[in-house]
Amino acid sequence: MRTYDVISIGDTTLDVFLELEEETKVISDPRSRKRYLGLVFAEKIPVKKFTSIPAVGNSANVAVGTSRLALKTAFYTHLGDDSIGEEMRSILVQEGVAPEYIQRDKGKASNFSAVLNYKAERTILVHHEHRKYRLPKFAPARWVYFSSVAPGHEKLHSQIPLYIKKTGAKLAFNPGSFQLHEGASGLKKILAVSTVLFCNRQEAQDIVGREMDIKKLLEKLRGLGPEIAVITDGPKGSYSYDGERFLFLKIFPAPLVERTGAGDAYSTGFISALAHGKDVGEAMRWGTINSASVIQRIGAREGLLKKKEMAKMVAARPRFQPRQL
Repeated sequence: MRTYDVISIGDTTLDVFLELEEETKVISDPRSRKRYLGLVFAEKIPVKKFTSIPAVGNSANVAVGTSRLALKTAFYTHLGDDSIGEEMRSILVQEGVAPEYIQRDKGKASNFSAVLNYKAERTILVHHEHRKYRLPKFAPARWVYFSSVAPGHEKLHSQIPLYIKKTGAKLAFNPGSFQLHEGASGLKKILAVSTVLFCNRQEAQDIVGREMDIKKLLEKLRGLGPEIAVITDGPKGSYSYDGERFLFLKIFPAPLVERTGAGDAYSTGFISALAHGKDVGEAMRWGTINSASVIQRIGAREGLLKKKEMAKMVAARPRFQPRQL
């Protein structure tokens, strides 16, 4: 019988990276403490560099990343009925991702993101085409990864839990922007069957409320259903809680070029380690090292490590270990 190690579920997009000139300004709002990217209104804005990267997105990155880490991976996604969609499908197949659940939406365009890079930070303008999501009849899988999808995805929040309960697969969930808007109540069915929940600190607070203590934040997330709660906190590192241990791992030092895909790379390394029989602490190491590799390149896919590369980097750094909080 055909089986998979991982089936990834989510949207795929074309990312166009625009490197902004140094005269771009960042404007801070003293009341909200939010920072805004300042561009001169009604003017032509010069860019230093233009890079186009198709076949990316939270779940697409994890599909490619887990395939590179020697896991048999399939991907359920909807692509546009255009030349970009054809190119994206071809890239995914070249990366070893099984295409049987990849859908081409007749008469629909591909998803698109414009990534404005300024001083290694990114501001992303996102366009998602409306998709008619319906979970295909999946083969058995050991893991399912579910992340960012467009509006209209509500069926998946019932269909995925049914698949998990029926097959015993483990679910890794990283809520995207549209899913976060639904709050904890809207995510209840998915969280109840999740093995791992990934989110950053701000997303965690959006889900459970503004809790500043990281251990309490992890406890509240895990209280919603997942067996393991994982919080990434940018340059500060990452945290996990599996009901027994609170763990913290600092970031792995690496030259920063661009941050897009760092979180996806972390999720990729984490669930790949678990799928290869590693424990949570080792999964944090894989995630952090994979993330450090990605931020050294432009785009979310280029730096994703292969299994031999990961093994070499992990073996070379035996002292790079999480500590218990």
